[in-house]
Amino acid sequence: MNIEHLKLFVRIAATHNISMAGSELGLSPAVASAHINKLEENLGVRLIHRTTRKVSLTEDGQAFLHHAEDVLDSVEAARASVGAGSLSPSGTLRIAAPASFGRLHLLPALTQFLANNPQLKVDLKLSDSIVDLVEGGFDIAVRNSALKDSSLVARKLAPDKRILCASPNYLAHHGVPKTPQELTNFNCISLVGLDNWSFKDGTNTISVKAKGSFATDNGEAIRDACTNGIGITINSTWSAYKQLQSGELVEVLSDFPLVANTAIWAVYPSSRMLAPKVRAFIDYYLRYFGDTPYWDK
Repeated sequence: MNIEHLKLFVRIAATHNISMAGSELGLSPAVASAHINKLEENLGVRLIHRTTRKVSLTEDGQAFLHHAEDVLDSVEAARASVGAGSLSPSGTLRIAAPASFGRLHLLPALTQFLANNPQLKVDLKLSDSIVDLVEGGFDIAVRNSALKDSSLVARKLAPDKRILCASPNYLAHHGVPKTPQELTNFNCISLVGLDNWSFKDGTNTISVKAKGSFATDNGEAIRDACTNGIGITINSTWSAYKQLQSGELVEVLSDFPLVANTAIWAVYPSSRMLAPKVRAFIDYYLRYFGDTPYWDK
């Protein structure tokens, strides 16, 4: 059985695209297709369904995938044991990330990441929508929401601390709330669908229904509306840290921390064959953010 054919099959399973998978391995679409045909011929089964839009694994393909990954892992381990394994990241790393976080915190560090990995190309999709990694052919996604898909693996990259804040100008005109319950007397800016705010009060939890004249589905818009004095809102410190440092925003109700189990996660389809380029991305940003990210210092 040809190892290169197995590598191609595993990448097709991840990208759902023969041409894309072949390109990563330096193969033309015609050669990639011929390699898969040869693998299927040798096995005597059909591994993938081909359509004009995409390819998907057959039932036999799904069953064969994990064994193919195990074979490749074993081959790489054997090569590495005698110093022959090459783990240099190469090819194209396809990343999906939230628009705001990607612009603020991924892009500024990409220059050094690419300099460290000269054989690597990065294809970055910035969107606040949760994308399907397998359907979209992504190697990794950065998310700040809970992992719901059990077929994915998540690695924590950084904390996502959230605080209540307002502009000094708004507080000067409307006063400062002393307790979460007093928020009913203030204009609250909320993210669409997230208007139930919960606070810790010792061992108790206080829940407040946020009400106000403005709501939006964009985190940057919430931060900017708050900075402009529209009202009080919840912000991630990674989003508002510059405004907090400059004094354009100040924390409110610091004695009542928000109840939020949130973090910035690196999410990828499988840990069975963690490609060097994916490992390089995770390791680099873990070092870049550190235990306490710069936005929380």
